[in-house]
This record gives sequence, structure tokens and C-alpha cells, in this order.
Amino acid sequence: MKRRTLRVIRVFRSISEPRQGFLVAGPIRIRCALGRSGLTRTKREGDGATPVGRWSVLGLMYRPDRVRRPIAPLPVTAIRPRDGWCDAPGDRRYNRPVPLPYPASHERLWREDALYDVVLDLAYNRGPIRPGRGSAIFLHQARPDLGPTEGCIAVPAPAMARLLPRIGPRTTIDVAGGAAPARPRLRPS
Repeated sequence: MKRRTLRVIRVFRSISEPRQGFLVAGPIRIRCALGRSGLTRTKREGDGATPVGRWSVLGLMYRPDRVRRPIAPLPVTAIRPRDGWCDAPGDRRYNRPVPLPYPASHERLWREDALYDVVLDLAYNRGPIRPGRGSAIFLHQARPDLGPTEGCIAVPAPAMARLLPRIGPRTTIDVAGGAAPARPRLRPS
């Protein structure tokens, strides 16, 4: 049976821990990590906050030496050791992939940890790109302790595997400015 892709995946912050939250994808509710500064409506480069808003998913990147090519209805790209992402607001390649070595400030996509073994590229600050408004906002794999990110959204690797077949080119990630709604309580019959 073929699964339909989701139109919207919602992300809410936790009431008790602003650096964590919940990702709601249809009937699936997953704990997630958010930026070390929580959520923000006024994102700035280096602030460590996850931006509030709604973005499409542009594609998927993965580490072929660590994971098999993910099956997802998205454009899929293998990360190579020389892949980076420019985070220098004054550079003409700001918030874009760059080949390494690169002269301006950048983030390395080929990481020693497993965070970028599977990465969804979100369309945050991509059209038009506004210098200094934040770069490399991804949905990626979380640290084992669900520790905070530098501004991305991160989920445990098993949850990522469950999500990928449900995320397509029309799926949007909606980061809400508030806390997660309570789960509905079942009434006794």
C-alpha cells in the first residue's frame, strides 16, 4: 500500500523546555530538538534560534558511507566530503551549498557525528536570500540526548526513517510560535 505524502508537518515547542518540542505529522507525534535559543520570529545569523514560519522541503541529503539511499518522494543528493554550506552573510554564496575548501565562513555537511546522515533542506531564507537572516535551517537527525541545535529542527533517527516516506515536494514544515497542544483525552464510553 502506497502512503500519501503529508501536506503539513507542524512543529511546536515544549511547555517545559523551550529547546525541545513536538513534531506532528498526521497521527504521528515525535519529540524533537529545537535551537539552543528556542523559537524566534526575528531570526539572525548565529542566534541559535529556530525560526517560526512555514517552509517547503527542497530536497534530501544523506551520507552514503553511513546510510542507504533513503526512499522518499523528494530530490535526493548524496553528501560528499567536500560539501559545505556558506553561513557568511557578506558572501555572495550565503545560505547556499559550497564546495570545500571555501574562503568564507561555512558549515561542513560531512560531519563526524550522525546529525547530518539524513538531512531535509528547508526553504528558509531562500527566495530571496536576505543576508544575516539565517542559513542552513534543516530538519535533521537529533543527538541521542535530544540536545539543542544551532537553529534547526532535529528528530531521532528512527523517527526520521518513519517520516521520510511521508514527506514530498508539496509538504510544508510549519514551525508554530506556541507550545504544543495537549493530546485529546479519550472519554470513557
